[in-house]
Amino acid sequence: MDVNFSGGLLGLLHLLACIWAVVNIVQSNAGNGAKVLWIAFVLLLPVFGLIVWFFVGPRGGRR
Repeated sequence: MDVNFSGGLLGLLHLLACIWAVVNIVQSNAGNGAKVLWIAFVLLLPVFGLIVWFFVGPRGGRR
């Protein structure tokens, strides 16, 4: 039972991190093409994509 709970919790945390990343990418000052590529990168390479985006992805720059 504990294994399923921790796996579900990790999955939920990963989902929340992906949503947070996509929202930040959309709100960034990057061009539309770059935004689409970053979103695809984050969603298609789940853990690796999030790590790379966190360190080198487009920054917020909210208007």
